[in-house]
Amino acid sequence: MNILEVRELSKSYDGKSFAVNKLSFSLDDQDFIILLGLSGSGKSTLLRCINRLIEPSTGEVIFAGQSIMTLKGAKLRHYRRNIAMVFQQFNLIKNLSVLTNVLTGRLGYHRLGSSYSKQELDSAYHNLQRVGLQDFAARKVKQLSGGQQQRVAIARALMQEPKIILADEPVASLDPATADSIMQYLAEINRDGIAVICSLHFLSLARRYGNRVLALKDGHKVFEGLPSEIDKKRFKEIYGEEAEEI
Repeated sequence: MNILEVRELSKSYDGKSFAVNKLSFSLDDQDFIILLGLSGSGKSTLLRCINRLIEPSTGEVIFAGQSIMTLKGAKLRHYRRNIAMVFQQFNLIKNLSVLTNVLTGRLGYHRLGSSYSKQELDSAYHNLQRVGLQDFAARKVKQLSGGQQQRVAIARALMQEPKIILADEPVASLDPATADSIMQYLAEINRDGIAVICSLHFLSLARRYGNRVLALKDGHKVFEGLPSEIDKKRFKEIYGEEAEEI
């Protein structure tokens, strides 16, 4: 079932050039879409436009049949509950415990000053178990490795009970083995019924985990299709003639 549609979306920061230029695609509720492209190709801008962390210049984002472009206040917060972000640099509060960081995923459901329910605490422990960190709940985040911190960020995202996870280069700062394990967790979440859009640099991970690829270059869509369809020619169209796959 189609859950998200992006129509002719554009974003310009200076009114002259476009970070994203008339981009259109749709997301099924079972999709695991990989965004490919060089740094500066528009991947991060696209993800931030989808949940309106930044405002698109023109175009439409349709979620569950409704345009989200004019949402404000409580309606925008309600929409954002459905769209969880996982960032390259984790965006955790390093001096607080793993459990506290995971519980911050529920802030969109709370009024200022309200406390977490027993059900939310149980859910936090459950989501830590899903990412293999059930024994780390009381530990401070700064004591964890990079891969463990990214797993905390994934557990926090799951606390939103999202329909979609937007992962912005979630493995770029991790070693290859740890990166693969993070992608495995995202794949398991996808199989559990949450759609994923994940920006990556490595085609090998795209082939292993994505069911579709969307490739950007200078803000334009230059490829949309199956990971297996990206041959050497298409690879160079995406990354440039001098690029070599690793």
